[in-house]
This record gives sequence, structure tokens and C-alpha cells, in this order.
Amino acid sequence: MTLSAGGGEAPPVPDVFDPRRYAAAVPYADYRVLRDHHPVSWQPEPEVLGWPAGPGFWAVARHADVVRVLRDPGTYSSRLGATQIRDPDPEDLPFIRRMMLNQDPPQHGRLRRTVSRAFTPGRIERFEAVVRQRARALFERALATAGAGDGTVDLVAAVTDEYALLNLADLLGVPESDRGLLLHWTRRVIGYQDPDEAGAGMVDGAGRPVNPRSPAMLRDMFGYARQLAAHKRRHPADDVMTALAHDGELADGELEMFFFLLTVAGNDTVRSAAPGGLLALAEHPESYRLLRAGRAGGDSAVDELLRWHPPVLTFRRTAARDTELGGRRIGRGDKMVVLHASANRDERAFAGPDRLDLTRAPNPHVSFGGGPHVCLGAHFARLQLRTLYALAPAVLKPAGPAGRLVSNFINGLKSLPVYLG
Repeated sequence: MTLSAGGGEAPPVPDVFDPRRYAAAVPYADYRVLRDHHPVSWQPEPEVLGWPAGPGFWAVARHADVVRVLRDPGTYSSRLGATQIRDPDPEDLPFIRRMMLNQDPPQHGRLRRTVSRAFTPGRIERFEAVVRQRARALFERALATAGAGDGTVDLVAAVTDEYALLNLADLLGVPESDRGLLLHWTRRVIGYQDPDEAGAGMVDGAGRPVNPRSPAMLRDMFGYARQLAAHKRRHPADDVMTALAHDGELADGELEMFFFLLTVAGNDTVRSAAPGGLLALAEHPESYRLLRAGRAGGDSAVDELLRWHPPVLTFRRTAARDTELGGRRIGRGDKMVVLHASANRDERAFAGPDRLDLTRAPNPHVSFGGGPHVCLGAHFARLQLRTLYALAPAVLKPAGPAGRLVSNFINGLKSLPVYLG
């Protein structure tokens, strides 16, 4: 029997693992049960959607505990088991550990400093005018589409997918003719749990699901990265891939890993956050009026919309030693999964967390992670989101339910039907 803090019997531990649950909605009510009664809870990992059962993991629900895990790589490692809930194939693990996301200090720090030299605030700020022009053009096209029909448009198809993709392609320096590849690779890697997405249904010769992050599945992306780097060495430009291609400190294979990380993480952060933020504004017209009237700052609005709809739902760490968290004994090698969306609604960290408040300050959301792995592209993501929300049309109302991604990792929207005007 499990007792609650008040001495009564606590409710059962709800399942927050099954990716199919997230196609309906993020399970915020269950997250609250976890925070109140089971802040660090054991979650079984059954077979789902053809993926084999795993050993289970500890789900970390409270804001303070999530921050503690993210800030302590010595205890909670990104390298030992990588950063996805499902265990990678042991044969793939050495390959996956070459990515900065799946490393611990000090190796992680060396690579982060390298890519930081290419991802400078100055380079990003120079894209602001282009980003603004693109947002305006996409919304004008969406308004024309809505006006020519019944007044509705799918903002994911008409605006946000293309907006995120083209902005990233400009920053990386990907030629216009190749930009569709970035979206294809992103959907293949991110959407592998969703039967409608490009990464779903891929199996090996034995009929087992294929991890889209395995070396075999990334061969085409890595080959393209090498070709693009060679082109940038011959034809340098003011973009991130040129900077990386001319960086003499990158070892063999590291540039390709950076391209993978920037393509997938850089694209999908904004691709997931942007429609989520627009949906929140459409569902909260009073907040939208506040933003349009200039009575909520663009930066505070962006942070609140990120808190409300974090692009990433979960990240995994692995206990490097025996420890204790949230009153539970954690064994060395146990999987720890931090629940970003739960931490962002924790009453212990936010006043009125279920209220959208575009003027909220302070706003210690964890939508960009924390600790040494805090999102490297957060500045660029904020610039894009701030610009997009500022240029959204005056009339923005839901026209039907949003289509949600089947994923316990990415808080994605596949469609967002709205009335525009």
C-alpha cells in the first residue's frame, strides 16, 4: 500500500509512457497525480506499437527534481544509455555517443564550445529581417487560402512547418533545392512512433522495428552532410555549416553528428512549439488581445507559450551511481526520465500553473532543458517564435481539433485547423 502525504491511501501510479496517449492530449491530470503522490514513480515499459518491452524507468514529475537531474550529469548521465526512453541497440551505442546530446562533461563541453563558435548570437540576429519577412509572407498566403475557401486553413501545413524548415535551412546554409530533405529526415526521426509519419513501420530483416537513429538509417543524412561540408569549403558563406566545415577541431564524424543534431533538434523545436503556441492563443482570445495590444511583452509571451506547450515532453538520463531522489532509492544503471510538461505545471514552482499568463514573471520553465545540455539554439528559437506570434492575423480561432503526434517524446501537432481573418 502506498500512503499519501496526508496519511491516506494514495491513488495508483498512472501510466505516462504509452505514446498513444499523447495523440489525444498531454496527460496533465495524471502528471498532477504523480507530482502530488508519486513524484518519482516506477513506470513499466511494455511492448507498444511493435517495439519490444523494456526494463522500465523512473519518471520524474516535480520541477525541483527535474532541474536537479538536468543539472547533475555526474549522477544522471546522458552518455550511459543515451537520452531516449527506449534503450538503443548495444551495437549502436558507441555511434550514438558521438553526438553531443549523448555525452557528459568534459567531452560534452569541448563539442558544445565548438558548435557555439558557429551558433553566435550575432549570426542569428542577422537573420531577424529574413525571419520577419518569411512569417509575414506565409501568413498572407494562409489568409488568401482561407479567404478563397470557407475561412479556415491548416496552420501546420500552411505556415509553421515551412517557417521552421526554411529558417533552419537559411541558418545552416542548405541550398534551396535540398530543403525538402530536412523535413523528410526530421519526420523520419521524430515521428517514428506515429503510424502516419515517415519513420514508422520500418523493420529489419527479422521484422523488428528499426531505430531511426541507428547508423544504417542515418547513412543518407550523413552522406549529404559530408557533401555539403565539402561544398562549403569550396564556397564559404555566412552560415553555420561553413563555420563547422572550417573548424579544425572537429574529429572524423563529428561534423555529421552536428548536422544531424541541428537538422532534427533545430527544426523540430520550432516546428513543435510554433503551432502549440498559436493554438494556445486561439484558445485564449483574451490573452491574444493582450499580446496584440502590446500589453504583454513578446519575450515574456514566448516563454509562457513555451511553458504551456513545451516542444519536448521527456528526456532520459541514466543513474551513474546509487542515489536517492524524491524519497526513492535509485540504483546505478536505472533509467531516469524527466517530464518537462509536468515540471512546467508544477504548483510548487508556478503560481496558477493551469492559467495562461503572458506576463508571467519569473517563468522558470524547463522547455529548453537545463544544466550543461540546455538548448544551444534557444536564442534562435525565441527569435522565430516572437516574430511569428507578433505577425499572426487579428482573427485566430480554432476550427476543429488539432491533430497530435503519437509520441511520448515530442509534443507535436500534425494539423491545426483555424479560422483566420
